[in-house]
Amino acid sequence: MQAKLETRPSVRRCAVTGALGLALLGAGLPAANATATATTATTATTRDAGSGLSRFYDQKIKWSACEGTEMPKDLQCGKVTVPVDYARPKGRTLDVALARYRATGDSRGSVLLNFGGPGGSGVNELAAGGKEFMHLTNGYDVVTFDPRGVGRSSPVSCGPATLKIMEATDGDEGTGDPEGVLKRLRDAAAECAKYSGPVLPHIGTVDAARDMEVMRRALGDDRLDYLGFSYGTRLGAVYAARFPDKVGRMVLDGVDTLTEPLTEQGLAGARGQQTALENFLDWCVEDIACPFGQDARSARDEVARLVASLDSDPVPSAFGEPFTGQDMVGAIGQALYSRQLWPSLERALAQLLEDGDTRGLEGFSSGGVTFPVREPGRAPVREDKGAGLTDEEDVPMDNLPAALMAINCADDPDRPTAAQVTASLGRLRARYEEASPVFGRYRLTQVLMCYGRPKGTDYIRDDVKNLDTAKMLLVGTRGDPATPYRWTVETADRLGPSAVVLDNRGEGHTGYASSGCVHRKVDDFLLYGSLPPDGSSCGPEPAGEGSD
Repeated sequence: MQAKLETRPSVRRCAVTGALGLALLGAGLPAANATATATTATTATTRDAGSGLSRFYDQKIKWSACEGTEMPKDLQCGKVTVPVDYARPKGRTLDVALARYRATGDSRGSVLLNFGGPGGSGVNELAAGGKEFMHLTNGYDVVTFDPRGVGRSSPVSCGPATLKIMEATDGDEGTGDPEGVLKRLRDAAAECAKYSGPVLPHIGTVDAARDMEVMRRALGDDRLDYLGFSYGTRLGAVYAARFPDKVGRMVLDGVDTLTEPLTEQGLAGARGQQTALENFLDWCVEDIACPFGQDARSARDEVARLVASLDSDPVPSAFGEPFTGQDMVGAIGQALYSRQLWPSLERALAQLLEDGDTRGLEGFSSGGVTFPVREPGRAPVREDKGAGLTDEEDVPMDNLPAALMAINCADDPDRPTAAQVTASLGRLRARYEEASPVFGRYRLTQVLMCYGRPKGTDYIRDDVKNLDTAKMLLVGTRGDPATPYRWTVETADRLGPSAVVLDNRGEGHTGYASSGCVHRKVDDFLLYGSLPPDGSSCGPEPAGEGSD
């Protein structure tokens, strides 16, 4: 899951995916390299001691002013080079894009940020929402990156298959003709492989964690100080398991699950978003301008009817493509990540109902656009020297959903057969629709998208546990619609005595940007090593207050 620290819709549009949302659960990778990710985790420690990786660990970063639209003048950019396949360090390479704000005073080194996703561009997020982290520059260079396969770091793409994936699972035909749907998903997976190039089989979290070790060494830090949001907590936990003696001050905010299968993750997301929607509607009906009237129960029914109506009779989007009910669901889901976005969501829904104007909702989600297509075979890495950073204008617009599909499935070992999917689809759909009449179908579509992919790594589920590391701060938010609080407790128990839990009794996805209390406690730990007691809490944030 991706933490959205920036609340301006115009900025969010650039960073947020379309109808696939921020919780996509899969698509296809080529079967030929099915075991690459799984074996990387189990043998990396031995290989790290070899000479083959020394050229990556010994590199230095060259920083310069960031190029691109809306880049702050004081933001610096750089890169590190990493092997595409850590099992073959003399083979292909790729460059990982970095950005940083320099420390304003004495620096204790760097704090590395990951904003979540998976698939979110850290460079773009820091450029848009860097004000949230300026206090950390009192002691750190604040650094972030575009993970491999993301943004300017050899971005993956599915080309035309991004829309084909949605079409394959659209409407009621998924339960009526599951064999046909599964075939279309397999075909779409093959297109993803064709348009993404050699990085695709090596895009999972295990490889990204190894890239962070290259970054740590290139930054010159003895240990990794880290702040990860949502999916970034999974990435941080995997790094801690891979390199336990290199963990510095690590904060995991909006803690992801390490163990639940994708079907259960999807159900948890559907329930969480349904609760967030009902909370939004309770707030909305108190306003005379609420487009659904002043009764909360009827407002919930109206939203469900509107989704069904748009699915059967879409309206034209600002881009001329059909804007469906599922596009609307994806946009609402983005807006529900933060209470600060509720007024904008209310206005966007009013524009849709009153004028048929989808632009407000498209500010949260680029649903309905036609994605630009990379030519087949235009690989993002090369055999000879390796790939440089991708130009900003050449990053495919479907990069976020394509990366979400690839990373989430690379991290998951479960692959039901076609017979199992066919037999269970009707029953599973009923469970999802019971969990949420609005988000259930949307989430079920996401679960289906891992079909046809090779088995992902079992390292995260089997080995990321009982860590012997420095203390890590885990922040869980009670009203989080994306990463339920119980995942924080379960992950803390799994990680062992190193994990310290901070209970944020507030709303929204993650706590750092929405709770002043969480913000202070996280900064105090990162800057001064002041760790709150395990089980301590932050109360609900009063209306209008936040991390400022």
